[in-house]
Amino acid sequence: MRILLVSGELIASPLCHRLMSEGHDFKLYIRDDARRDCLDGIIPKVENWKDELEWVGKDGLIIFDDLDYGQEQDDLRKQGYKVVGGSAGGDALELDRGILHKVLSDSDLPTLPSFDFESADEAIDHIKKNPDRWVVKQSSHIGMLNYVGELEDGKDAIDTLRGYKDKGITPVHIQKRAFGIEVGVARYFNGSDWVGPIEINHEHKHLCNEAIGPLTAEMGTVIWYSNDENLPLFAKTLGKLKDYLIKIDYRGDIDINCIVDKDTAWPLEATARFGSPSTALQCAMHKSPWGDFLMSVADGKKYNLEHEDGVGVVVAVALPPFPYPPNSVRAETQKSNNEYLYFKEPLTLDEEWHVHLEEISKKQHLDGSEYLYWSGEFGYALYVTGVGKDIHEARDRAYKIINKIILPKKIYRTDIGIKFAEHDHATLKEWGWI
Repeated sequence: MRILLVSGELIASPLCHRLMSEGHDFKLYIRDDARRDCLDGIIPKVENWKDELEWVGKDGLIIFDDLDYGQEQDDLRKQGYKVVGGSAGGDALELDRGILHKVLSDSDLPTLPSFDFESADEAIDHIKKNPDRWVVKQSSHIGMLNYVGELEDGKDAIDTLRGYKDKGITPVHIQKRAFGIEVGVARYFNGSDWVGPIEINHEHKHLCNEAIGPLTAEMGTVIWYSNDENLPLFAKTLGKLKDYLIKIDYRGDIDINCIVDKDTAWPLEATARFGSPSTALQCAMHKSPWGDFLMSVADGKKYNLEHEDGVGVVVAVALPPFPYPPNSVRAETQKSNNEYLYFKEPLTLDEEWHVHLEEISKKQHLDGSEYLYWSGEFGYALYVTGVGKDIHEARDRAYKIINKIILPKKIYRTDIGIKFAEHDHATLKEWGWI
């Protein structure tokens, strides 16, 4: 099958490797200039995805992995193309938190006090009049710009907003902080119904162990699947959005991240697209062919997705200047061109299956031998996954592979899944959510 993947920032890079391994005729377009060189020598790429529409045709599959393509997806579907990724209404859920807030309320979901402002000054004035612990967010994928307030008077949130003002960051979103266990629930939707199992996930966004340091897009995730349609965490959150997803003809993966306490699951945000690094872990856990599965989602058909039982863990392996965007650091601390990827010993075929390259490319030496090197600028070099009967076994398998990786100055957390295994999972079960 001919497949065209239109990528913004390589969020669904693991799919490239899986779809290539399945033997599909595959092409990749990367929108972001800073990532255009990634996966050179590994994945076939194109300069203009619209020029490839005739090639992929209406029997092929078009995948979009990022926001801002929703309207184009809707238009392509009307023209008869088979498209998976999201929709214009899905983009709105993630890009406009006011719309998300209204959709949640209309779907009988609880909401936290949330406000959107066109300037940081307006948000600062609101916090001064309403002192509390506030979460400060902006609309990009740069997680280090977000902040979770600690002070009851909101002064730390105000300081963060002053930084937004200095950087010219607009618009600004603030949300009253909730306390509990952060957990996400996700599932694929085919325009009329759910497809595949329910995904429960737990993210690790802080740069350092024990949730210390700046926020990132993600440092690692724990995932497991459930086929229980009545699972409270699903039925009382994401499951309630079915009618809205039908209305907007949503076709793709959608996730609702929540703060859960004993009585309530508070939705925080929606990810109406493929997630990262959750897609890497899905690639490790799915047994069914990805081409068949995604085509069913695009076609609006049911699909019996076979997957690994147990638990999966994915760990991000990054390089400086991560987690800061490349244009925010001094020239002498920016990337060089000699960060090569090596392995202490050859990986087994199973271990190779669990290494998901993102900002990595391949070239040849003069003698014809091949080498891998870091070709991006943001620092998300690769992801490593492990799957096991429980979190501990999955962790052991992932970190065993990471210990074989030689990548100068690599950054990764060593505690992915520990707190969830030792405390949060049991608490969620005690509260009756899972």
